[in-house]
Amino acid sequence: MTWSKRIQYWLPTFLWAILIFSFSSQSTLSTSKVYWQDFVIKKSAHLFVYAVLAVLLYRSLRHTTRLNRFYLLLFTITIITLYAITDEFHQSFTPGRGPHLRDIIIDVIGAGIGLYGFFLWRRS
Repeated sequence: MTWSKRIQYWLPTFLWAILIFSFSSQSTLSTSKVYWQDFVIKKSAHLFVYAVLAVLLYRSLRHTTRLNRFYLLLFTITIITLYAITDEFHQSFTPGRGPHLRDIIIDVIGAGIGLYGFFLWRRS
């Protein structure tokens, strides 16, 4: 596979990961004065950004490795989990932010939802 093809498959994945990293580098902002609304908006954002990251990562791996579908999914979820852990660790150094196991779980659930939706879309 040519380098230009590898870049074509991996660049969106890396750019999306950098976007997540940049958001987690910012001090937290309130999206609503009502706690539960703020919570729902922020956790929905976690679900969304990790769903997109999982689909992009799966796509990158599918086109640049020879893994079968099961191992592709397993490897994708493993990398997403590790990335979510490092993202939470990174947040521990950001003023106003902190690491939360809950966020890692939400991130991995978002990845699963993204991959599930991707497979449903591809079947139709």
